[in-house]
Amino acid sequence: MSHSLATYVALPGTTAEAMEHWHEVFGGELNILRYGDTPMEGLPFEPDPQAVAHSTLVLPAGVIAGGDAMDDGKDYPLQGTAYSLLYTVDTPDEARTYIDKLVDGGGSIGMPFEQAPWGDWYGQIFDRFGVMWAFSCETD
Repeated sequence: MSHSLATYVALPGTTAEAMEHWHEVFGGELNILRYGDTPMEGLPFEPDPQAVAHSTLVLPAGVIAGGDAMDDGKDYPLQGTAYSLLYTVDTPDEARTYIDKLVDGGGSIGMPFEQAPWGDWYGQIFDRFGVMWAFSCETD
């Protein structure tokens, strides 16, 4: 058995929409499993059959996994700078392509993508779901 590490995001009922959007932006292989597609006996909660139980977007650089958060009355804000999905690419143009797709899809620039003081390229974008994407690449 080999080890792997994936990012897991629990979104408030928007996981399918987010994963489909990220699939449009980045490509890869998308799989979405809804609760209605699983045997729901024995679950400690009553999920909406259309809610996402588990999803994965497999990219050449890694895996994003996620599911719909089961609302327990707590408020978990998504947009913030305590975390981000860091995507390291080969060229600034490749990063700009992804950034443009995220912004065109309803996102906003958090930090412009430009050459950073350490010499590499870096920038931050909040997608329309409030998830922060950081893009990085070495100087070309």
